[in-house]
Amino acid sequence: MQHPAEGSADGTATALQPGFLASLFRELGADEDEDEFRGGTGDGARTEEPPGDRNRARLRDRGPDHVWGRAAAPGPTAAPGPVPPVVPPQPGPVEPPAAVDPADAGGALGVGGANDPDDPVAAHGRAAALTHHRTLAVQAEHRQLADLLRRAAQPVSAMDFESQLRSYQPRPFPDAAAEAEPEPAWADFAPPEPADTDPDRPRSRRLLDSGYQRELAQARLRHQRALREWRTRQAELADSGAVAARQAHEEAERARARAVQEYNDSLEECRRAYRLAEPAAVESLLERALAAAEGATRDLPAPCRAVFRALTRTAVLDLDLPPLDTVPALTGYRLGDTGEVEPVPRPAADVRTDYLRLAARLALRALQAADAVDTDEVLSGVVLNGWLRVPGQPPQCLLSVDADRDALARTRLVPDAGHLGDGGADGGVYAEAEHDESLLRLRALAAVISPDPYAGEAVQPWGSASSAVPALGELSPGEFALLVRAVLTAGGLRDWSVRLRGPAGLVATAEGDPGSGLPGRWVVWASRGPGPVTAEEIATLAEAVREEGADRGLRMTCGRFTDEALDLTGEERHQRIHLIDGPGIRELARTHLELPLTL
Repeated sequence: MQHPAEGSADGTATALQPGFLASLFRELGADEDEDEFRGGTGDGARTEEPPGDRNRARLRDRGPDHVWGRAAAPGPTAAPGPVPPVVPPQPGPVEPPAAVDPADAGGALGVGGANDPDDPVAAHGRAAALTHHRTLAVQAEHRQLADLLRRAAQPVSAMDFESQLRSYQPRPFPDAAAEAEPEPAWADFAPPEPADTDPDRPRSRRLLDSGYQRELAQARLRHQRALREWRTRQAELADSGAVAARQAHEEAERARARAVQEYNDSLEECRRAYRLAEPAAVESLLERALAAAEGATRDLPAPCRAVFRALTRTAVLDLDLPPLDTVPALTGYRLGDTGEVEPVPRPAADVRTDYLRLAARLALRALQAADAVDTDEVLSGVVLNGWLRVPGQPPQCLLSVDADRDALARTRLVPDAGHLGDGGADGGVYAEAEHDESLLRLRALAAVISPDPYAGEAVQPWGSASSAVPALGELSPGEFALLVRAVLTAGGLRDWSVRLRGPAGLVATAEGDPGSGLPGRWVVWASRGPGPVTAEEIATLAEAVREEGADRGLRMTCGRFTDEALDLTGEERHQRIHLIDGPGIRELARTHLELPLTL
């Protein structure tokens, strides 16, 4: 469809397509199109105008030079019409255009708004973005846990006495050049003596030579002049405060040297007290080493307190384990069938294993710090208890280790830093518990570990750090074994051979000298529990004595013996069985070892 271009001299026309007009109308606005289509009058009445007349009127008003998306046909330019008058802007407030709601604008165009809460596409997009954001947060928690496991496995530096010694290094005075200028010496100005041309001429006659005397007088004048200048410079330095500054610097250096010497002297005194197994000195050194070991995981507080039992030379360490929520319990998030964001939990076994792995590495690090600091071999053993402390609940012991010096020496206490699994979906994020190096090495030290910390399953601690002087029943299995051996060795038994050792006690054999209080070969059965010893146990010990070919048997217990057991030892076939109860062990420890054990 073509319309004549009114106002063109040569009668050329521009072809306007209906699609182009539709886009033009949308550009001008729908409201404007409706007003122009209906037409407006001064009294508010509207008359309908045909679309063709309206389009021609628009083209006429814009002029022939206006280009609608294409070049106009060439031709002479029409005569310009009258220029409309320019109305200057009127003063007064300018009203801003009314804001248009995107949803209303979309509704006017026949489409839904982007922020429409009822739009399912927009709701799905928001849920997907939230799912992605929460999954990234969970992945960051997994990376943080892997980093904690790596840093907890790093070896600790030894905090022994040698590493704590300080050395004094003097600091030079900043302006040392002025004071370093020496006083002019006569040797630098004295002229050389005359040459010895005549061997028969004495030296005194050579020194009285007129030329030499003249040079000597000039040299004296130069020396006196240099002395005056040097003294003048020294006086200027004294007036300017340089001498006072140097004196203050030297006094500060002497104070630093005294402080270093006093610290080293006090450290040597602590070392002497440590070698004497004084509890305060041993505990101070242990806690310094344990605090230094925490430097690699400052973002995971795991304080460890130390109590030293001088009676058994055993250090009892109480380690605070991290909270249970340190290990992430989720794999991520996903969109459910209904479009809701749902968490994806990890298998409970993986979460439990990861926490035990972290606790084991913290325990091994504390054991390594205590073993590395004991360079003087004061400690005979270490008992470590790992406690989970929840506000408002009693503390729970999740692991306990009772290791003597020999066990610590033959066990590598630093696991490999990496030791992570392949991260498969079926195998958990890290290695399995039975293959984890830190848990394997902790179990090699005869440690007891909670099977499920998240279910509240606690273990019985081997030793308690409540007091430095423990009761007989509070001794750990290692302490009890050392006590029994020390008491019987003091009584005359030697060639000690431990056959069985566990939480309940030990079974061992020993040889006594003929002239000692315990002559012959002995089978010793000692138990640390408070339960009574029955007659069946006495009969079992008698059978063990016969199998070992021993001369006598010794049954020791921290508790008591039943009447049947006492009556059984009165029989002839059991007369070689000797009994020692709790008060008897306490009396032997006081007599032979001077250990004031309590019951």
